[in-house]
Amino acid sequence: MKVLITGGCGFLGSHICEMYKKKGWEVIAYDNLTKYEFSKNSYMKPESRYYNQKLLEAMGVKVVVEDIRDKVTLLNYAKGCDFISHTAAQPTMTLSSEDPELDFTTNVIGTFNVLEAARKYDIPIVSCNSIHCYGPDKINSELKEIETRYVRSPVTIDEQEALLQGVVTPLHASKSSAENYVRCYMDTYKLKAASFRLTGIYGPNQFGGEDHGWVANFAIRNYLGLPLTIFGTGKQLRDILYATDVALAFDAFYNNQVPGIYNIGGGEKTMISLIECIRLIEEITGKKSNIIHGPDRFGDLRYYVSDISKAKKYLKWEPIVLPREGVKSLIDWIKRTENLFIKTN
Repeated sequence: MKVLITGGCGFLGSHICEMYKKKGWEVIAYDNLTKYEFSKNSYMKPESRYYNQKLLEAMGVKVVVEDIRDKVTLLNYAKGCDFISHTAAQPTMTLSSEDPELDFTTNVIGTFNVLEAARKYDIPIVSCNSIHCYGPDKINSELKEIETRYVRSPVTIDEQEALLQGVVTPLHASKSSAENYVRCYMDTYKLKAASFRLTGIYGPNQFGGEDHGWVANFAIRNYLGLPLTIFGTGKQLRDILYATDVALAFDAFYNNQVPGIYNIGGGEKTMISLIECIRLIEEITGKKSNIIHGPDRFGDLRYYVSDISKAKKYLKWEPIVLPREGVKSLIDWIKRTENLFIKTN
């Protein structure tokens, strides 16, 4: 069996590559090795950008340094594959506003190209979306505050929640557009496809940052003794999801192939706020975090907990790893790779 994983040298992509390599599949990690996100992380040494690439190559994964916006090259590498895991994306709210053309060409045109490859060769595909397709206004208006978190009733949010509610940033627009193309290819071309609405993914191989990957960012900064910034109250809540659980969700779709839009999250059992996550990290490391408070971020969704009933029913999938176990594994990885980080600003 052969799998093409776009964004294969990224955090999530690397875990999917590793999973399929362990299964004995031929694995292609297709990645342009962009440095946009990495350049914003002051604690990262330059060589950290290539950590996942070297890790995958050591496993025998074929790494192809190309861009999903190059349709001809993408089609060439997709030919003969049995499955496509599309994780390549521009994932940050801030960068989408700074460079909307990059955001659009990567998330919309890139996804269109990947769907065309899947259609041409009749390959089942999972495409990554995120909770940024919802928009913040309605959900934020339904919240109450308690000591360490926002709360809402009902607790979980399902796939029927209205999209683009309120403020729309370029990231909201591109993520929603990409998912609409996935739906289009399911409906028009009967493509075996799924769009995964992902939330709060974390785990080893993740370098994190203030713009994206907040669990890793908090853990790295705590471990290195660097200041970390909380934007807003810190009571923002997510159902964080460990990377290997996400990888298993991709495989669950390959094994069941029920097309659709799916919430892929931790659900109620992994709910944690920013404040609570920092406290958990401090318990595990034995170190206090140096916290700086900043203003609310434009377009920030303050609460999201996935209703994963649909994924349980049709994909036979649900998460396994709980936050304490997952965050400890992340911190253990940070300790092992301490040489990749800069300890002072």
